[in-house]
Amino acid sequence: MTKKQFMDDLQTIYDELQMRQAKLNDYYKLVNSPHPEAESVINEFLEELEIRPTSDNIMASLIRIVGLREDSLEQVLQKLDFTEDEIIDKKEDAYRFVSRFYLDRHSSLIAWIEDNNLLTPFYRTLIYGVNSVGQAMSGWQSVWTARIIHGVNRDLYRLFNGDEEKIYQKLERDGLYDLDDTGAVGDRCYSILHQDKDGKYHTVSYAEAFIREVTQVILALDALVNGLQEEVDEVFFQRNVWIEYISAIKQALQHTNPNELIREWANVDRAWMKITTPLQIGHPLEYYEDHYRKAVALEWDLRIINPNLQKSSNTRENIKQFALKLGERLGGKAPAILENNIKQVNRTQLYIGQPVLYYGAEFNGLFSAQVVPNDEQVSTELGKKIFAYADFVMASKKSKPIMRLNVEIMGEDFVNKQRKLIETEPLLWHKIYDISTIGHEFGHILWITKDTELKMNRTGQFKNIEEFKATAGGLMAFFHNEDEELKKYLVDDLVSRAVGLMAWQSVGEVLPYYCEGLIHLDILFKSGVITFDEQIRIDYSRYDIMKALYQEAYKDLVSQYIRKIDAGSYLYRYVSKDKNIYLPKDSLVKEFVEFYYYRYKEIGQESCTKLT
Repeated sequence: MTKKQFMDDLQTIYDELQMRQAKLNDYYKLVNSPHPEAESVINEFLEELEIRPTSDNIMASLIRIVGLREDSLEQVLQKLDFTEDEIIDKKEDAYRFVSRFYLDRHSSLIAWIEDNNLLTPFYRTLIYGVNSVGQAMSGWQSVWTARIIHGVNRDLYRLFNGDEEKIYQKLERDGLYDLDDTGAVGDRCYSILHQDKDGKYHTVSYAEAFIREVTQVILALDALVNGLQEEVDEVFFQRNVWIEYISAIKQALQHTNPNELIREWANVDRAWMKITTPLQIGHPLEYYEDHYRKAVALEWDLRIINPNLQKSSNTRENIKQFALKLGERLGGKAPAILENNIKQVNRTQLYIGQPVLYYGAEFNGLFSAQVVPNDEQVSTELGKKIFAYADFVMASKKSKPIMRLNVEIMGEDFVNKQRKLIETEPLLWHKIYDISTIGHEFGHILWITKDTELKMNRTGQFKNIEEFKATAGGLMAFFHNEDEELKKYLVDDLVSRAVGLMAWQSVGEVLPYYCEGLIHLDILFKSGVITFDEQIRIDYSRYDIMKALYQEAYKDLVSQYIRKIDAGSYLYRYVSKDKNIYLPKDSLVKEFVEFYYYRYKEIGQESCTKLT
């Protein structure tokens, strides 16, 4: 098969994915009109959770199944007065249902690819093997969540009466973090805590903590390697690279010394960076779920590029230009840090496409874009990969019903304008996505060195400013090379994002994004770009004031990164923390956030029928 034939097959698969996702997104139509297939799925889901099919519960179920988000379901479960333990059990029931639902969908797609003889035997073998590993990962996910999130972490929280800073102090004092290859405390873990009968904690590798589950994954990885060894990659000639990568994952999973796990997984990332094909695997990389030790979650997926979108991003050059200029102005250590960052930006591989298959932790939420690996030593050597799911995000936004809360807070005209942009000007929407989302991912790369996160995370707040730094980096790149046509659209996108993130106030896994939104709102209110009087009003004439405030806030933030000051010292300029709830310090912003969240709890799952 020639490369052109392969890419033609890839486009065929991509188009099929789009069609299948569109049919799934159509489930949202159940909110306002009959949809027998969706009704059957939702009824089965609600029966399994033993909750009634009210309009709120149906919407939350649709968001859980189609959107893969847990927050709406958790909200309705809280309103139904279930206990904390009951909510945990029902969220687990929901996970198992969603897992079965998507595993069936994945099997159907794989059978379709086989029936149509698409791609090559090598890549069909890869797809089949990814699915087998994913099935094992998905079974492991439930046990992982029970042991870490709802087990050890709850115990620690209760032990210290919710004082999370004391938890971090204990973990550091007792040597309960994984070590990197230099013997220093690492910024993530591939182990869990085990408490012995004397009450003392020690670290245990995934291989020893989850013997049965890891064994199943290893068996699937072995089968995948054996299958790939029997085939030839006649198109991209990366057979040996793929085998090296899968074998590295197996070796890392089997390793039992917690203080060598970061090194082993760094070798996985090194092998992965050599793979440059239009099909990419996502392995365990992120660690948002575990706030205390940053235990890496059980991600596993297969990603595909859209051949038509690969050259549509201009953000890379804009990021480099603004960052170099700022580095010169700041002086000191900034140029040296930035020199390494720019090398990473230059080496970064950009893949614009969508997920084909996904499993494990990703049944609790898919990202709209991602920059990885998180290992900064690997990134220094080899750069990073950015994945952006532009089509996937746009299709989701198109299909989801307009929500009553959004109309109430943002106004009917604003909501209609946002929907019209997606439906009638997709190219313009993609430009905004490039600035805000791909810009966000490039923004993560800047001002980071090997030990930045470790030194800035002593009070556990690094992620809670890092997401703002990333989005602000994308904004800085736009400010450096502005397009007049896009200014108002960018403001709309920024305001919509900041306001919408307020719904995540009590969702631990996405707390960093909620905190990001709080900082945005502080700047947006202070600039006068937005005011609130029963409804958000946008004053575009205040754009230059907003721009200046963002530039000042970003410069101050960068100075903290350069000096590696604890992230809390920046975050607490904008927010205060009361019983682990983060709220704005500014009284005007706080009034809005509290009102929004109150209304979210009241009507957050209601659609606006007259606009849907």
